[in-house]
Amino acid sequence: MSLLPETGRRVNEIAARAQSAGRVPSLALAVVRDRAVLHFAAAGAQPVPDPQTQYRIGSITKTLTATMVMQLRDEGFFALDDLLYRHLPGTSVGGVTLRQLLGHVSGLQREPNGPWWERNPGGDVDRLLADLAFDKLAGPPFRRFRYSNLAYGLLGAVLQRVTGTTWADLVGKRVLDPLGMTRTSYAPVEPFARGYVVHALDGSLHEEPRPDAGAMAPAGQLWSTVTDMATWAGFLADPPSEVLSPETVDEMCTPVFLSDLESWTSGHGLGPQLYRVGERIYVGHGGSMPGYVAHLSVHRRSRIGVVAFANAYGMTGTSIQEVGLRALSAVLDAEPPAPEPWRAPAPPSAEAAPLCGRWWWMGREFEMRADGDELTLDEVARPGRPSRFTREGPDRWRGVDGTNHGEVLAVQRTPDGEVAGLDIATFVFRRDPRHLA
Repeated sequence: MSLLPETGRRVNEIAARAQSAGRVPSLALAVVRDRAVLHFAAAGAQPVPDPQTQYRIGSITKTLTATMVMQLRDEGFFALDDLLYRHLPGTSVGGVTLRQLLGHVSGLQREPNGPWWERNPGGDVDRLLADLAFDKLAGPPFRRFRYSNLAYGLLGAVLQRVTGTTWADLVGKRVLDPLGMTRTSYAPVEPFARGYVVHALDGSLHEEPRPDAGAMAPAGQLWSTVTDMATWAGFLADPPSEVLSPETVDEMCTPVFLSDLESWTSGHGLGPQLYRVGERIYVGHGGSMPGYVAHLSVHRRSRIGVVAFANAYGMTGTSIQEVGLRALSAVLDAEPPAPEPWRAPAPPSAEAAPLCGRWWWMGREFEMRADGDELTLDEVARPGRPSRFTREGPDRWRGVDGTNHGEVLAVQRTPDGEVAGLDIATFVFRRDPRHLA
């Protein structure tokens, strides 16, 4: 699959205008799908961007840290509602939970103590914890969203304590190696773009240092390429179960915080950031480190995403997030995903067949359909919000999608074994149209 020529030209234009007006030495912008680069747009010449050129991805790193937290949760190392002191005993901010840290609702301030960690060599985990004071809690949990780099430094410390392995080794073993992200690294590996501050007065370039963030690495250390970030966008859209289950990634992408409860345009899940553009929801994360800005977002339903890098600390008149979201929306507007092809359902199983057909509840008519051993219940007058059920055992089915997700469908039978009704979470459906309860 590739973009239509006119769509590709639009993406090229977005990249060129952003690089020129934003006054950045180089800008890389890619449209990606299913772990592959569909279109690559390069702008600028310091250096000329290439899909294999590394840029520092900053806080996109946090999504990899969050993935490892969820892996270990799924493996039974801890629960997300564990208090921090359980895994980092003695810390002065131990009364917050891992869930609160992941979603930036712990009340922690943004940065650790000491010199600005992004421009200075970082210390180890023991130093990070020793420097914490009670006043780093700026407010109670869940009172408000407070983006916290410190929170992810602490999550990295938890990962190290419970596994006995450094965060750098863990991210390689648990995420990068299984996904084949060979050009994502802890430190830069040539070819990589040098990062700059572009002075607002004269446009002069000032190369930035590239320190090891130490214990704060889980918040923003990594370097990567367009090609590897295409793989990461593909993971967020359609994760391989050997790395993390799709259900857990769905959980990560569920909002913990919304920016505006009336007409929200952004929010945060358990690691990923959420963006609303029109009626579409994108998931991903932005990133910045001195000399670099980055953005990754993906429309999970279509599996189409964007990756954007620039090697300057900020852009004039815009942001790398605006550039990325503009490009992603332009592609989806021009090339909406094709509908899933229809296929004939499999013949109903022996257990499902007697349950198919019309059912009534509270004067409303419903239709039950089967696809092999899976049932779908939809209202006849208002179709479009069906409930799907899978068989758990004799006369017992479990909701896996729709309004009855998680609920039990129990088959009621007459004394001679005929199907008499369907009990779904105490709502009893009958064949009789006059049935009301």
